[in-house]
Parts: sequence; C-alpha cells; structure tokens
Amino acid sequence: MARRHRRLARALIGGVLLALAAPLPARAAPSDEGAAVDGTSSMVMVLDSSGSMAEDDGSGSTRIAAARKAVGTVVDALPDGYPAGLRVYGADKPKGCDDTRLVHPVKPVDRAGIKQAVAKVTPRGDTPIGLSLHKAAADLPERTGGSIGQRTILLISDGEDNCQSPPPCEIAEQLGRNGVDLRIDAIGFQVRGKAREQLQCIAEAGNGRYYDAPDAKALARQLQRAGQLSADGYRFRGAKAEGAPGRKGAPRLVPGQYLDTIGPNEKRYYAVELDGKSTVNFSATAVPQPGVAVDVTDVLGTGVESGTDTVCESSTELSGQKEGATPITSGVSRIPSEKGGGSCDEPGRYWLAVERKASDGSDASRWPLELTYDVEKPLPKSVTPAQSEPEYGAGGKEALLPTTAPKDVTGGTGFNDARQIRQGVWRDDVLPSQTLWYKVAVGWGQQLRYDVEFANEPTVKGYSSATSYGATQVYTPARHPVGGGTGEFSPQSVYNGRPMALEMGTVPVAWTNRYESHPNTIPVHDKGTFYIAVTLGARAAEIAENPHIGFRLRVAVLGKEKSGPQHNAPLVTAGVPRPSEDSRDGHSGGWTSGPVIAAVACGVGIVLLSGLAVAYGRVRRKNRTIR
Repeated sequence: MARRHRRLARALIGGVLLALAAPLPARAAPSDEGAAVDGTSSMVMVLDSSGSMAEDDGSGSTRIAAARKAVGTVVDALPDGYPAGLRVYGADKPKGCDDTRLVHPVKPVDRAGIKQAVAKVTPRGDTPIGLSLHKAAADLPERTGGSIGQRTILLISDGEDNCQSPPPCEIAEQLGRNGVDLRIDAIGFQVRGKAREQLQCIAEAGNGRYYDAPDAKALARQLQRAGQLSADGYRFRGAKAEGAPGRKGAPRLVPGQYLDTIGPNEKRYYAVELDGKSTVNFSATAVPQPGVAVDVTDVLGTGVESGTDTVCESSTELSGQKEGATPITSGVSRIPSEKGGGSCDEPGRYWLAVERKASDGSDASRWPLELTYDVEKPLPKSVTPAQSEPEYGAGGKEALLPTTAPKDVTGGTGFNDARQIRQGVWRDDVLPSQTLWYKVAVGWGQQLRYDVEFANEPTVKGYSSATSYGATQVYTPARHPVGGGTGEFSPQSVYNGRPMALEMGTVPVAWTNRYESHPNTIPVHDKGTFYIAVTLGARAAEIAENPHIGFRLRVAVLGKEKSGPQHNAPLVTAGVPRPSEDSRDGHSGGWTSGPVIAAVACGVGIVLLSGLAVAYGRVRRKNRTIR
C-alpha cells in the first residue's frame, strides 16, 4: 500500500519516547453539547494618569485627552456583553507609590460608564506600574473550574515605573506563569529608551505583545487592535481530558472533542481502543496567546502509536516564522492498509501522542490544546470505491474563480465558530496577529479552490519600511492541514501594505485518496466541511494606518458532486440539499460564554515569512519502531 512518504523541509523532528503499556483509567467522554466548560474572558485597561500625561502630545492637545478618546474608541468596538473595566494610577495624589484605583469594575461592557470614568481622570502623580498590574490581575474574574478563557490586562503608559515596588517586569512574569489564560499587552505612548524597554519587557513576560504609539492616532489604532484581539479570541469546545506524560495513566478517549493544555518540550498521551478496519482521524490544535515569542523551528507533532515500539503514523507542523505565535494544528490518521496485514491494522489499544517542541527564547507558558477524534467506518464489501484523484487538474493555479460583487462576511475565531460561506466572492477585514476562519461544504468528486486578496492599505506616514506576511491554510473535515509545500500553491507571502494575493486549494475528494503517497492528498478522502483560515502577521501593526486590513476571498467549489464514494456514483440532483452541508453556525455578533468559549486570538496553523532560511514544511512518517 502506498502510504505517507517523508516530506522534510529543514525541520527539527523530535524523537518519540518509549513508554510501557498500562491499564487504562476510566474513559473521558464528551458532554452531549460538546462543551466541557463555561469559562469567562475579560479585560481590564490600566491607564497611566501620572503627571506626565498632562503634557502636550504634539498636536496641541494633552496626552490624557488622547488617551480618553482612545479608550472610548476601544469600548465602542467591543462586542455587547464582553466584560471590561478600567483601572488608573497616578490620578489621586501628587506623590504616592500606592496611587492606583479601579475606577470602573470589570463587568459586561458599559460603554457610557467607562467613558464617564475616564473623563473624570486628572493626571497628578507617580507611576506605580508594578503595583497596578498586581491589582489588575485581581480585578479580572477568576476562571471557573476547568474553564478556558482569556483574561487580558491592557496597559497604556507614557513612561516607566518610578516606584519599582514591586518591579513591573517581575510582576508580569509571575502573572504570566500562573496560568494559560492571562496576558498583558502594553502600549507605549510617545515613549523611547528605558521606558520603551520596560514596557516591552512587561509585555513579553506577561504573554502579551508591545505596541508602539508615537502619536494620538497611533494610540487609538493600537489600543483598538489590542482590545479587539482580546475580545475576538479563539472559542474552544470540548470535554476536559488531561493527557499523561507517558502511556501509563493515559486517559481513555472515545470519539469526540476534548480540551487540555501543553507546555514547551512536553509530550501528552491519550489512549484509544481501535478496531482493525476503520480509518481513525486525530487532530490537535494548540492556541498560544497571540503574538508571543516563537521560533521558526518550533513544532507541534501528533502521532499514533501501538504495541510496545511502533509509531503507526506521525505528522509534524512547523511554526515556520518568528514574528509572533499563532494557533498551530497537526493532524494524523490511522488508516488500515489496503490489503490488510499491516502492523497497525490489528484491533486493540493505541495511543495518540501530542508533542510541542520549543526553542530557547520561545514562549514558556502552557498553551490550550483542542483535540478531535473521529472514526470513519469502512465501505461495505459490496461497494467498489471510485478511483483516487491525486492531481489538482482543473483546480490548479489557473482555475477560473468567481468575479461577482463581493458580499460582506465576518470570519469566525476558530474551527468551532467558522463562518459558513459558499462559492462566490466575500469581503472581510483582519487585525494584525489575527486569523479568521470560514467553512465550505465540499462533496464527493469536488475540490475547493480559492484566492485571498489583500487590498492596498494606507500605511503609517504614507510609507513603511517594515514587512510582515499574509497567510492561508485549508483544513479537511478532520482538521488536517493540506495545501502547503505542494509545489502547486504557496500558503504565505510578504505583506507590506500593498496589494498581495494568495492561492490555495485541494485535490478532488475521493475515498481512495487515503491510499495515495502524497501528504496533501491522503487527508482529502472524505466529503464534508472544509475550513479556510486567513491570517495576518503581527508586524502588520507597524505598517497599516487603519486598525483592520481588508481582504477578499474568491471561493470556488469545482466539479459536479457525486452522491457517494462508489465507482460510477450518480451525480447529486440539482435542487436537492447537499448531504455535506453543515447548517450549524456558532458565529454570534455578540459575546458568548456558553458551549463555545473565548480564549485567545488566532493565527493560521503554519506560516513562513519570506526571506527566512527555513522552509515551510510538514513531516509525515509511516510505520516505524520507536528507538
């Protein structure tokens, strides 16, 4: 049987650890709703109100006036119901390193209340940043048991801490280590030198990102971006499942969706019972805080192991860039061999292994992890499957895509609330460090083909020497990434504010694609909901003048849909509802904290910044012995 061959692109591939088989604990079952937790995401802004904020901002107004306006812009852009509050420091007395106060509590966003609170602030005193960060963490609602949400401290300052009691970088580091859900973003308003370095340190230590604001317009722009990234974070879904460091004690999973966390250079094991005939698909999506430190060689790997020394399949996804972390998804399948008799065809106990490898200097915090596990039953013996379709054919680079007038759409935050779209032209906009998600129904014999076109954007001061990237990826119904490193499409390109386009697509869906050798053909073996992810790099915040960057999606579903995977299957009759259509749409214009839980802003699973000496790559390996 032709199975997955290696495709190595200068990646660092981690070895697989030997672990002994052991009795399984009680199985972890997903809830009926597919949601394990009711978490809360929230944000508190911490505003510098020290004496220097009364100074001229260079436009004839004061810095505090610019800050008031910027805060108003942020709260106007937050979704209804999103919990937000405001803390200030240096506003109550001319001198005092204890001068910090919560002027508006964290609760479902009260736009008028926050604007009134900031309007009453008068700059007076010192700059106790460290103490204010410590207090701000306590202002945010605590997570309920097992929940996954994002709690954000958004610091706006025009100078460095002049109290150093406690030191702000140390406080940020302590807070950043306390869990997977807290981040500290810092905006430096007309700062330079040591003040900028301190704010950069706070953001890095606090799992967040630093934004530079040299003037009032930049302050409003960067504050709005940071606030919306917090509110529009990845919404998780799944039952809690705590993976084990080895096979011994690994929780037993049944088909479903699960939530866990994973630390740097950690491997997590989960146990499953498989039959000898079904194809079994696993995926793991790690969701770091947006923009935190990563290296080009950081990876997320998945594997299926059996017996005492066999890896049935493995897949490794590279970060591929060092601009700032984005979610990364790795997928792997156990596919019984075409003729049977393979070492991983036997029924019995198997293990799903998920491994995160991080370079020195990469983010050291634990990342939320979303797992999926589904089973495809074999075709009846009486059914002869259609021939495999490993070529792009009409869906290659030269495919004709729709040119109709674009329709507005708002992309989802991740797989769970991806926005349903169909063939046509769609218009959306994206923030730096953000990924937006869409889903498209693709049937038997059809293939997905699309372009992403970034518009010409006004840049800061009319020009920018900075460069970032735009990227896209397409995922199968089992959440396996395809379309990268094929030689047909490139999933990323340099972004500098000027028009830029990306092309992406899949081969036609065919049941027997699972027996092909190409790693971007094998996963395209089942009809259903395919996912499109579009991302913009973090450094675009230094380029674009507008908070959001516009783009268009030109989407085509090519080929006539067949009614099944069998040879000579009849075509689906026009007007009959598509069997692959997914009517479930978790997208909501407001804030939701039910089955779909907000966590952290997104990015595409794998991107590669042009000019780096590390190639974009996925590594898939077939049966081998653990060494």
